[in-house]
Amino acid sequence: MTTSLRNMITRHNPITLLDSSCSTVTVAHVHQIHAQLLVHGHLNHPLLFVQFLAAVALLSPSNTTPSSPQHHERQLLLLYSQRLLDCSPHPPTTFVLNSLIRAHSRGPDPAPAFRFYRRLLCSPDALSPDRFTFTFLVSACGRGGPSSAAGAIAHAAALRRGFVSDPHVHSALIRMYAQFGLLDAARRVFDELPDPDLVSRTAMLGALAAAGDIDLARDLFDSMRCRDPIAWNAMIAGYSQVGRSREALELFSSMQLEGVRVSVATLVSILTACAHLGALDQGKWVHAYMQKNRLRVTVTLGTALVDMYSKCGDVGRGMDVFWRMQEKNVYTWNTAMSGLAMHGAGKECLDLFELMKEHGVLPTGVTFVSVLRGCSVARLVEEGRRHFDSMRDQYGIDPWHEHYGCIVDLYGRAGRLDDAVHFINSMPIEPHAGAWGALLNACRIYRNIELGEYAMKKMVEMESKNHGAYVLLSNIYAESRNWGGVNDVRESMKAKGVRKEPGCSVIEVGGEVHEFFVGDNSHPRYREIEVMLREISRRLRLAGYAAKTNAVMFDIEEEEKEDALCWHSEKLAIAFGLIASGEGASIRIVKNLRVCWDCHDATKLISKVFQRDIVVRDRNRFHHFINGVCSCMDYW
Repeated sequence: MTTSLRNMITRHNPITLLDSSCSTVTVAHVHQIHAQLLVHGHLNHPLLFVQFLAAVALLSPSNTTPSSPQHHERQLLLLYSQRLLDCSPHPPTTFVLNSLIRAHSRGPDPAPAFRFYRRLLCSPDALSPDRFTFTFLVSACGRGGPSSAAGAIAHAAALRRGFVSDPHVHSALIRMYAQFGLLDAARRVFDELPDPDLVSRTAMLGALAAAGDIDLARDLFDSMRCRDPIAWNAMIAGYSQVGRSREALELFSSMQLEGVRVSVATLVSILTACAHLGALDQGKWVHAYMQKNRLRVTVTLGTALVDMYSKCGDVGRGMDVFWRMQEKNVYTWNTAMSGLAMHGAGKECLDLFELMKEHGVLPTGVTFVSVLRGCSVARLVEEGRRHFDSMRDQYGIDPWHEHYGCIVDLYGRAGRLDDAVHFINSMPIEPHAGAWGALLNACRIYRNIELGEYAMKKMVEMESKNHGAYVLLSNIYAESRNWGGVNDVRESMKAKGVRKEPGCSVIEVGGEVHEFFVGDNSHPRYREIEVMLREISRRLRLAGYAAKTNAVMFDIEEEEKEDALCWHSEKLAIAFGLIASGEGASIRIVKNLRVCWDCHDATKLISKVFQRDIVVRDRNRFHHFINGVCSCMDYW
């Protein structure tokens, strides 16, 4: 026994050391405490034995991943508690069996909870289930182990024994049906209560938010006279999950103004929203809040931080967080590698993959998506093929559609279009739109009209309303000044009812998020933006820049085409960044579409003329514009 543990143990009640909130107690510690209890005769007392068994069952942390050491430790602790029950000199009590039901309801395999429920019902001492029994049993049903039929049986048993009106059982039923995707059933359970309390209202709110019915969830949230932190968290998480990130951040601000306690779950949702919007300043604030309040950087929270920094354009700071994390899982490694690949740091991504393997972390399918993207941006074709082949040969992972698409992109980026076509034709599964899209993009870069037409045809056979495919082919024609081809593509779009998604760019300045659409003049500082756009145009012309007007509608005058290009959403955002941010400050923008040729070339020159680093995250990747050069090396 370690000295620290010996000093902690008291002769009177060493069971108090088995605190379920402590993640450092292991099976070895339990053995030592068990020995102390035996030596001093404590386990002869039924109450102390019950306390010990329940403490062991509930000791290990929940939500562990199957491959993690914590998961293995948890399984050992659960087996230990079951052996204690089997070898008990005292008859089991409802409390003990409830503790085991609860322990399994929190774990990755909740099905055994029913075994202990049956043991309770068949007890020779005629034990009866109570409200805690059904709260834990219904929670076990909702965690994905038992079927929805088992959940209905648990519901019926609670109803028969008169516990269904208990607020905790009631809220567990709502969550269970929501987790099964049976939102109507959850609503019926909720509507059965004439005056639902805070617990039931919060459960219903969480069910609606998790199901994506966010507006109805907000109506319920606004109608609640009293809201606990769980209700705030559910609402913020709901907004974040459906991509309404600005509303998530606005609600978080309201939460702070009302002095509601901020939990780790809240911070993870807010970091996700910041990552989606590219709101780096607000993400930094969350990080600073964690440090100020000395919050432990858990695996989940640390991974969310790495993801936020990477998606907000500061991959360096994201990697700083990664290296400082004391505990990492495969999701953390995947997130870091994905961030590096997104930012064009392909070789660093591959180095991290090798380090991951050295640490004994098994790669997943997601890992190889990042690895293959890293090979693509670094133009390491043969190494990419080697990693692709190793998926099945070494790790038994069958490639997904996304992996095949990465290989097509790998060949396309290297200009090996014939190899890309051959690879698509030899795929053991039906080629998907992503593979054809990667080939079509390569045809745009290398201006291969014939192959681009073929890729476009295949792509729209699968996704007839994929506006990106039409735009790419139209751009191939326009770059070649094939106006007949451009006209044919646009007529086809009209005939099939395909609409090009309007461009939208988001920029954060001073912690406030600003959104611009193509041709937008609604911003409060629109007049200043307009003046700055003219200044940008003037200075670019002096630097010898000529707008690339080929991709704009060909039936308007050249001067009008240039005006149209000036109003692209990222140029509006850049103009606003130049007038609203401090001298020399980096400008970070998130765009919903692929950056066009003209905006890409213009932004390169703007970064040089105005001496500003500009980071743009478009639909596919990051572009770091520094002193007239882009990190993508003009392939995106």
